[in-house]
Amino acid sequence: MRAVNIPGVDKYLFVARRQRWRKFLQPNAGPGFCFIVRGDDPGNQLPPPPIWPDKAKERIEYKWRAYQHACERAALVNDDFVPYIDMATGTEIFAEAFGCPVHRPADNNPFALPLIQTAAEVASVKIPEVSTSSLAYLFDMADELRRRAGPGAVFHIVDIQSPMGIAALIWEKSAFYVAMLETPEAVKELAAKTRACLTAFLDEWFRRYGTDYVAHCPDYFMSGGMTLSEDEVGVVNEALFVEFFLPELAALSNRYGGLGMHCCADARHQWPHFRSIPGLRLLNLSNPPTRKPEDYILKALPFFRDTCVQWHGGWTPDGTPDTWPEKYPVGCRVVIDVSAENLAVAQSLADKLQAVQECLGGV
Repeated sequence: MRAVNIPGVDKYLFVARRQRWRKFLQPNAGPGFCFIVRGDDPGNQLPPPPIWPDKAKERIEYKWRAYQHACERAALVNDDFVPYIDMATGTEIFAEAFGCPVHRPADNNPFALPLIQTAAEVASVKIPEVSTSSLAYLFDMADELRRRAGPGAVFHIVDIQSPMGIAALIWEKSAFYVAMLETPEAVKELAAKTRACLTAFLDEWFRRYGTDYVAHCPDYFMSGGMTLSEDEVGVVNEALFVEFFLPELAALSNRYGGLGMHCCADARHQWPHFRSIPGLRLLNLSNPPTRKPEDYILKALPFFRDTCVQWHGGWTPDGTPDTWPEKYPVGCRVVIDVSAENLAVAQSLADKLQAVQECLGGV
């Protein structure tokens, strides 16, 4: 692997950070934490172009400038952030490949509109050929960015929804949930088709760009395995999760050698089943607006303590960030995400957290 080659940046720095993440995400890793400190000087952040296919050229130039800046900044902040080429998309990309129309608002991310309404239409849904579908331009963009950055750079992968999540975009949502009860085989047939498309895409992505990458949400480094969002599970019961969702998650984890999962649904009732997903490396939960953190995130931390690394949103301990590690439940592996108002503050916070990390024996 060729290291990153950006003027003024130690080419070995980010290799060491990747190795820390590899060690941290191992199932037999001991308790500890990785941390990311965000914050830049005002004026360094330019607004990105819309994430539309016809803006591909503008997106490439923006992503290239952003990657160079991220490398330069990361060399100045002593945290665990791995700079990446940001291939961010909306949730629409796989549904669009199946033929879903897409709405592209000027002030928000694109999103897919349903393609089918009934179980009878599932048979007519064709699995797209990735190389000739609407997904192909993403590889064109990534190829050009990889050409510029070299094979040592890693990508922030596109938005990956689960097979059931993609199916729920293709099939009108309310009818899709009813179909789980009334026509379950049709739901499973559509989910099998979306998984076939998803795995074909990922197989080609990893073949071209390698299996070192940064997850789309949140931005943690992965070496092997795959990552996704599973956001439909809050409104289904446990039996439906076990019948429809768990087999797909297990199959993907087994295929790629591990799984990182984001879930922003209120899915407290699914936690025992999350814990049974084979190879779960990292779990990211968002605290639902209907729950207090002490009833959700603070319960999740000890619940998943022996299962995986945790990076949850919606709660942080009281006090300064350098005191946070001691306030998590004993035995947890957590990612600490800190915001700073500018680069100087970010550097100071990172140095303090690095000192705590070293006192605890490192990752």
